[in-house]
This record gives sequence, structure tokens and C-alpha cells, in this order.
Amino acid sequence: MTMSRLTFKSGLLAVGLLMMGGVMASEQNLFNAVRDGELTKVQQLITEGADLNAQAAEGSSALLLATHRNNVEIARALIDAGADVNQKNQMQDSAYLLAGASGYNDILKLTLAHGADLKSTNRYGGTALIPACERGHVETVRLLIDAGVDLDHVNRLGWTCLMEAIVLSDGGPAHQQIVTQLIKAGADLNLPDSEGRSPLYQAKKHGQTAVVKLLSDAGAK
Repeated sequence: MTMSRLTFKSGLLAVGLLMMGGVMASEQNLFNAVRDGELTKVQQLITEGADLNAQAAEGSSALLLATHRNNVEIARALIDAGADVNQKNQMQDSAYLLAGASGYNDILKLTLAHGADLKSTNRYGGTALIPACERGHVETVRLLIDAGVDLDHVNRLGWTCLMEAIVLSDGGPAHQQIVTQLIKAGADLNLPDSEGRSPLYQAKKHGQTAVVKLLSDAGAK
């Protein structure tokens, strides 16, 4: 099969997926422009009245696509024009949640300034703060703490953001900074996991000496 035929079939598949999601021609063009990083085209389609919250078959919006690609200027254009920062796809990701989990701080700031739902949760039942702590996004964690995200929210795994910063990390410098931030912000240092194990217990179990000291010095038990 020739490359041109492959490209043609790929194009048909993309259009088909969008049409399955109920997306019309102008919205297809918007998705394509976001995918290709064409800011000027995106701005033109916004002016022409494209539905900014139209969703493809899997539920992704143009804003979610821009967030996935960390295209700040396109995300800004969409958000300023009224795109919903809390709209979720079938995987329960929104632009706000994805930006937080990915450490895309510029887009995260935009979502926070435009009504991000701080109580919204991902498919694991976690707030944006929990994966940010897990993945070592120090500045992201600061932004979310300052925004007022619940420090002691427990996800479906039975873990808080502090617990994930310990259990799913190596306890290195970034996670030490995050634990310090959580301590200073007033996180419950003794909130156990679903099996009754405390953050201090987990830090000791995982050999995270520096984190153990941070928790112990802060009065954790």
C-alpha cells in the first residue's frame, strides 16, 4: 500500500472518530488546528463560532488536546474564549486535572484562574494534587496548595497526597521538597492508608531516611 493511501486512510479514520463523537465540520477543523499547533487557525475558528466544548468519540475536547500537548498559547486562546476547564473525557481527565498531573504549570495557572473545580477527581478518585505529589512536580504542588486543594483527600487506593509522595517515589530531593511543603501547609501527617499504615511507617519501609527525619521532626507518629 502506498504512503498516500495510508495517509488518506488515516485521515478518514480521524474524521470518522470525530464524527462518531458528534463533531461537525468546524469542530473537526478546530481539532486539526490544535493537533497541528496552528494558533492563528484556532483563533480564526473561535471567531467563526466553533463549539469549543465539542468532544471526539473518546470525550476529548480541543482544550484537552491542547493541554495534552502542553500548547500554552492555544490553551490560553481556548480558555479565554470560554472553553470548559473542567470538562472530562471518558478517562475522567479534564484540562485542569491533566495539567496538574503532568506538571504543565502555565496551563494549570490558566485553569485555576478560570474556575477549575478543586474538588474534581480523576479516574482513581484523586485530586490534581495527588499525582502532582507522586510525580515530583514541586512547583505544581505549590500552586495547588496555594489554590486550596484538600491536603487530606483520600483516593480510591486509600492514599493521600503525602502517602503517594512517599509510597510511589524514591524519596529523592524533589519529593523531600514536596513533603516539606505538605508539612508546612498543615497536611495530616498521621492519616493512615487503607491498611492502617502511617506515612512515617511507609517512609521507613521504603528506606527514605531524609523523609523519615522530616516527618519525625514535624511530630509524625
